Amino acid sequence: MSMNEMDVLVLPGDGVGPEVTAQAVRVLEWFADRRKLPATLTERSFGGSNWQKHGTLMPDETWERINSADAILFGSVDSLDQAKIPAEERRKGSLLRMRKSLDLFANLRPIKMLPALSEASPYKPRITEGVDFVIIRELTAGMYFGTPRGVERLPDGTRRGVNTHTYTEAEILRVARFGFELARTRRNHLTSVDKGNVMESGAMWREIVTELHRAEFSDVVLEHMLADNCGMQLSRAPRRFDVIVTDNLFGDLLSDCAGAILGSLGMLPSASLGAIGPDGRRKALYEPIHGSAPDIAGQGIANPLGSILSVVEMLRWTFGAPEEAARLEAAVAGALAMGARTADIAAPGEGTTNTAGMGDAVLQALEAGR
Repeated sequence: MSMNEMDVLVLPGDGVGPEVTAQAVRVLEWFADRRKLPATLTERSFGGSNWQKHGTLMPDETWERINSADAILFGSVDSLDQAKIPAEERRKGSLLRMRKSLDLFANLRPIKMLPALSEASPYKPRITEGVDFVIIRELTAGMYFGTPRGVERLPDGTRRGVNTHTYTEAEILRVARFGFELARTRRNHLTSVDKGNVMESGAMWREIVTELHRAEFSDVVLEHMLADNCGMQLSRAPRRFDVIVTDNLFGDLLSDCAGAILGSLGMLPSASLGAIGPDGRRKALYEPIHGSAPDIAGQGIANPLGSILSVVEMLRWTFGAPEEAARLEAAVAGALAMGARTADIAAPGEGTTNTAGMGDAVLQALEAGR
């Protein structure tokens, strides 16, 4: 393997974040040691745990590391009592700030059914067998960033909450182009999801995607779908999808719905990617899509596969090593095929392992497949 050295910043965060991230780090270290992956790992504290210890969510030195890293392996951030943290500090330590500052506009959330998980899924095997699609969520605009926003007091004393759904043509074009280009490497099918029937920004989204398709990607099959219908189709016929591209809000909601196909959000990885720079590299953040799970934090029972599968995406997108990505993906499938189960994906009567035990199972499968 011949690649330039990559600086990977590890931010375990809060809740179960440190527990699951530790297993992903073990996997990265295995690739560095056994497969000569040119990775330099640096770990820094971030989030609620850092606030409780040091009075800041985001130390300046950590922010400098974030901006200089080639890739970030992220755990989770705790939903602390926000009223106890000053607004400026909340903004400083916000995951939204990180995404916006690094311009990580394309959030990839792969949904791939593994045969060993058929009993963990609430759906019948005839629905889930062969499911393999990617949701691309636009990540730096839309409802989560639009202004005006906030809660205001009306003259009659009641409150009104305001959030604004806003997109520019350029923001839509770049994420749609990313989706079309990814579809060309897969099954050549793109589903663009909006609510153009009731939202002007959604209607514009559809127009721009259609124009881009006609001008540059007519070889890719394009279909438009309303977001509510997409939610139903994810439950009814998920195999029909290849690449789904949608806005920030719908991507958040639909990818969580899609997690039910695999039976647990603990199985879902993600990659948040920026544009390729002049040096040929792109900023990237990799994380499982689950939250901090405070109800089980510290018990060592969380499923680390979402974090480990995020390393698959890192191998693919940051290291440009598709063979190594496939090796790790096969090891996860092998560990599950041999019966490794955390509680969230165990069928009734199946034995379970803990977080570290699942990490052990993946590493054993990697060793067996060398």
